[in-house]
Amino acid sequence: MKQHLGALALLVADYDEAIAWYTHALGFELIEDTNMGGDKRWVLLAPPGSSETRLLLAKAKGDEQASRIGNQTGGRVFLLLNTDDFQRDWQRMRAAGVHFREEPRYEAYGTVAVFEDLYGNGWDLLELKR
Repeated sequence: MKQHLGALALLVADYDEAIAWYTHALGFELIEDTNMGGDKRWVLLAPPGSSETRLLLAKAKGDEQASRIGNQTGGRVFLLLNTDDFQRDWQRMRAAGVHFREEPRYEAYGTVAVFEDLYGNGWDLLELKR
């Protein structure tokens, strides 16, 4: 048996705003954008070269969901974006206006720095040691 995480849902305020940010600032590819009717869309994004896990943009509905935008994990890092070249991606992302909460750290497992997406969710940019 083989399983994998197909997609992770991320609450957003606006589909188009989120698509623009993730494709420009992070260089993600828009995999699918299908209108489901009733102001709902099926929007999948993926990092360049990714073949399995996707990011599903989910437009928040109602006050309860809207209150979670940008704070899906209570302030902890939400997602880890692995890279094969930390310096390349860190420099490109900074040039695109991505806010990093810290300078790069060199840990036993690799090079890492925490950044924020457009809503303030924490992410790790991570190059694992080989």
